[in-house]
Amino acid sequence: MHKSSTLAVPEHAGVPRHLAIIMDGNGRWATQRFLPRSAGHARGVQAVRRVVEACGRRGVRYLTLFAFSSENWRRPQEEVTLLMRLFVQTLQKEVDKLNEQGVRLRVVGDTSAFDSGLQDLIRKAEERTAQNDTLHLTIAANYGGRWDILQAMQRMLTEHPELCADPKGIDETALTPYLTMSFAPEPDLFIRTGGEQRISNFLIWQLAYTELYFTERYWPDISVRDIDAAFEWYRTRERRFGRTSAQLAGGD
Repeated sequence: MHKSSTLAVPEHAGVPRHLAIIMDGNGRWATQRFLPRSAGHARGVQAVRRVVEACGRRGVRYLTLFAFSSENWRRPQEEVTLLMRLFVQTLQKEVDKLNEQGVRLRVVGDTSAFDSGLQDLIRKAEERTAQNDTLHLTIAANYGGRWDILQAMQRMLTEHPELCADPKGIDETALTPYLTMSFAPEPDLFIRTGGEQRISNFLIWQLAYTELYFTERYWPDISVRDIDAAFEWYRTRERRFGRTSAQLAGGD
């Protein structure tokens, strides 16, 4: 288990160890081209392939993609159905390639809301790639940051009911193992495509000290060059984690 950035200073290198992305703009990409929104989502899968391969080549160890939020159920039913179908098709088509590339796949979120067929595909994909360690790819599906914290608290108190009578015993160290991303270090770099500048209930616990990068580019248009530009920007950031610039420079 990795320590929180509010408890320990994480490692810092030129390439983010953990990259988190909100893949935004699929629908708007399609609308601008007078295409159905479904075309944008389908094209977005191609961008996922490019980014996964680029991250693997550049030494990123953890890549977390926000595919479907707990709030996305509010979208038109036709689009939700399409997204679920696309999720199924992608799992069926991509798992073999991910496995060959040494990618470990995990899905985090409240997957109990998905139909049994999709849940089974997720389980099999996770089992198939469980021994891989080149790149840890996590798909956040039916995920919300507030849900994550609440479910972690509920699970912790279920396993440790004595904490109900002693709430001072609840601290970050106690809660962290129950968060869905406890297996990964906190993201070093967050990218949101599509021009919006908010985190939209994504990893709100884990993004406390993450560098936030926003781009106007819609997700289907994201290229390897765009990822490299984000990494170049990341390398210019002074990651202080509460310290002063002088401390980082070796001064007082």
